[in-house]
Amino acid sequence: MNGAIRVPEFDLVIIGGGSGGYACALRSAQLGKSVALIEADKVGGTCLHRGCIPTKALLHSAEIADGAREGTKFGVKSSFDGIDMVGVNSYKDGVISRLHKGLQGLIKSRAITYVEGYGKLVSKNSVEVNGEIYTGKNIVLATGSFAKTLPGIEIDGKQIITSDHGTKMDYVPKSVIVLGGGVIGCEFASVWKSFGADVTIIEGLAHLVALEDESSSKQLERAFRKRGINFELGAFSKSVTKKKDSVEVTLENGKTFSAEILLVSVGRGPVSANLGYEEAGITLDRGYVLVDDKCRTNVPGIWAVGDLIPTQQLAHVGFAEGMLVAEEIAGLNPSPINYDGVPRVTYSDPEVASVGLTTAEAKRRGHDVVELTYDLAGNGKAQILGTAGSIKLIAEKDGPILGVHMVGARVGELLAEAELIFNWEARAVDVASLVHAHPTLSEAMGEAHMALAGKPLHAHG
Repeated sequence: MNGAIRVPEFDLVIIGGGSGGYACALRSAQLGKSVALIEADKVGGTCLHRGCIPTKALLHSAEIADGAREGTKFGVKSSFDGIDMVGVNSYKDGVISRLHKGLQGLIKSRAITYVEGYGKLVSKNSVEVNGEIYTGKNIVLATGSFAKTLPGIEIDGKQIITSDHGTKMDYVPKSVIVLGGGVIGCEFASVWKSFGADVTIIEGLAHLVALEDESSSKQLERAFRKRGINFELGAFSKSVTKKKDSVEVTLENGKTFSAEILLVSVGRGPVSANLGYEEAGITLDRGYVLVDDKCRTNVPGIWAVGDLIPTQQLAHVGFAEGMLVAEEIAGLNPSPINYDGVPRVTYSDPEVASVGLTTAEAKRRGHDVVELTYDLAGNGKAQILGTAGSIKLIAEKDGPILGVHMVGARVGELLAEAELIFNWEARAVDVASLVHAHPTLSEAMGEAHMALAGKPLHAHG
């Protein structure tokens, strides 16, 4: 801090301009607070530049590729002639650029002091960046996460990569091993298969997207088998050997797999090292900053949001936590976030979407569970789209809906209603009385609740 220049005190100094940090900045400014937002890279963070947005753009290109391949199924004469990665990246980068410019404009319009540079906490109320000290009545930590690897696996960015590299590739690999069958791994596997690569997923747990309801995982596995995506479940990697033109992965069960590229997709870890957090007395656990239900750390006046804390690593969770902190600081006393009620989507083909509890978790919490699964085969729009899948409802016996779990094309778009059903503690009979437009995928949500309420229309019961 010696020789550092001090600037006027702010109501909030936020370290990190990703989903949690910029949401907190925008909402705080809206509430009349003075805000300094510090970002070492680009505002928007991982989600906008290396995560949510670029991967979903790649997935849309993949959907177009599959549509070209399968046009004759719909009476359209089309053919798939290959992937132009220059064109794909131009489209993807255009989406990112437009959103980035829009976000920069929002920050400027709210009179937020935006500081480009690497911020470090140097006291309980001040941050040093570029040789200047920014002091705040409140400090918000929003430094995000990084793509993890495993011991003995060195990321080189070429043959052995993470999702950060996967969103910026300028060619389609002939073959890929995806180490990790969670959300990110399954999304990249889906993209590369559509682009024409040979894909194998290696997952140490018993199922793909293992945090989802087991029924959803099994449906995704069936769909991936049908698409020709290979996977090895319940097997952990033992060693990785890099060769001239390939990477070889040996599993603990003795099996060996080889591919041109290895994507290491084993989760994300918090960015908290060497930032002054521990020196300020903040309690951490395995690198995560621990907070209460209002995102307060153990140090008064210091808050933490987003991937830095041990909640769900989702951009929309970061948004919600950032706004929660802004409103708490402004004295609005917002309700804590109900993380059970946060919607989740894996944007593979098919999509996996859910909100609420899985069957296993509902039973573990002592609920008297009833279930109903509505097959999308009975839905007109699903037939038009040519998608298989289902909507599974989990409910308390004679009580509210505890969970909604969906698999199929575009089912992520059904989460808005599912989220309201769960968070407003609706019962099947409440939803069954609502009229859903025909023919839409949303109609399947109504049909499922009608069936659970004992009055099925386009389903046997």
